[in-house]
Amino acid sequence: MNGLFIEKFDTDLKEFDIQLSEVQKRQFIQYYDLLIEWNSFMNLTAITEPEDVLKKHFLDSVSIIKAITNLPELSWNLIDIGTGAGFPGIPIKILFPNLNITLLDSLNKRVNFLNEVITKLKLENIVAIHGRAEDYAVQGKLRETFNLSVSRAVANLSTLSEYCLPFVKNGGYFISYKSDKASDELDNARKAIKLLGGAYKSQIEFKLPNSDIYRNLIVIEKEKNTPKEYPRKSGLPSKKPL
Repeated sequence: MNGLFIEKFDTDLKEFDIQLSEVQKRQFIQYYDLLIEWNSFMNLTAITEPEDVLKKHFLDSVSIIKAITNLPELSWNLIDIGTGAGFPGIPIKILFPNLNITLLDSLNKRVNFLNEVITKLKLENIVAIHGRAEDYAVQGKLRETFNLSVSRAVANLSTLSEYCLPFVKNGGYFISYKSDKASDELDNARKAIKLLGGAYKSQIEFKLPNSDIYRNLIVIEKEKNTPKEYPRKSGLPSKKPL
């Protein structure tokens, strides 16, 4: 990746009131290079052109700043459920190093990639875990230990809420990244959100800077503990949404 693309990325970030340091620029370039290298022998992303990766993966990931504007000042614990190639968790970590981040993914090969990125970029207070949300959202593991749970995974909001809300402590938030107008999806998920101890807070709709790419963030606050029977056993949240 040449410097022209990272400068465009820097320009886009200014619309979020973010300015990259030289270290952060190098880290994003390294991340892109590792993504393309590993993508040559395993399926990480269908998006590979530098400008597209910067816009549709990196910029999209850090758009969470529109939902939590004081994120740079917080020392929260954040978990990224179904992180895949590290989105949104790793771009968030690069921009907001104050956060303590856990990346959770069910495929060990992707976790190996994430660990390579963490090592090469010299990121601290971030860990990649191989496992399923259903297995880690239990008492004695990671249940209700995070201020913030995020996911860009492709699933309906009811399913994502069952995977993500059990990880959030009371007073924390689950934020779902959506690429379409999710009003109907939100209406269908309201019962599940309430059952799982959450409450709808806001839906933030916007276009990524200098593009026609529509995005929205659905913000759910955790108001009370998730009943112990949730999440259900593996597969049920997606096969039979609440």
